Amino acid sequence: MPLATTRRAGLVEQVIEQMRELVTSGEWPVGQRIPPEPELVSALGVGRNTVREAVRALAHAGLLEVRQGDGTFVRATSELSGAVRRLCGSELREVLEVRRALEVEGARLAAVRRTDEDLRRLEESLAARDAATEEGDGERVAETDTAFHLLLVECAHNPVLTELYRGFTEAVRASVVTTFDLRAQSQELISHTALLDAVRDQDPERAAVEAGGFLEEILCRLGQTEQD
Repeated sequence: MPLATTRRAGLVEQVIEQMRELVTSGEWPVGQRIPPEPELVSALGVGRNTVREAVRALAHAGLLEVRQGDGTFVRATSELSGAVRRLCGSELREVLEVRRALEVEGARLAAVRRTDEDLRRLEESLAARDAATEEGDGERVAETDTAFHLLLVECAHNPVLTELYRGFTEAVRASVVTTFDLRAQSQELISHTALLDAVRDQDPERAAVEAGGFLEEILCRLGQTEQD
């Protein structure tokens, strides 16, 4: 989506909204440096101070990160995700514990509320995740595993839970990248087949146990690693 020249009052708010849309849509991906200030000034048709105020506001919200001498980078896709990143930081255990809370309830509700179309999409998503796992491609595992869990939460058909989890997906993805090595150390892969089976059978208690079980296993392994 190209930037558009602003035309009305409230220039800072307009610039913030345009830049936020580029971030949330993924056109400016997380980790990418955004265009330099002169380019933004030219594309938006506003002054440097307006661009700086917008960048400052989005940085305060957690969407952008200003690195002196290096530029401004996308930090998160939403204010909620930015808040999660600030709260969790790099504490893997804390991230995994919150993942467990959200995913267990998501699985429980999905088992009750999923549709046939939901089930079809879950099967396709898990097949992609399993293929990536077999290949041992950590980045692709992170992408497909996160997509599967997000889809599972969406199948709960609870908009509030889904929005909370969406704000958490970047932390989830980072935790998958990290724990992929922990899984490899045990020389076994954590399967989600039983989780999908429970959702297919519309068994909410079994789905909750399966959703929490694999995360509990990772947490146990993490504890063993921390003690070594």
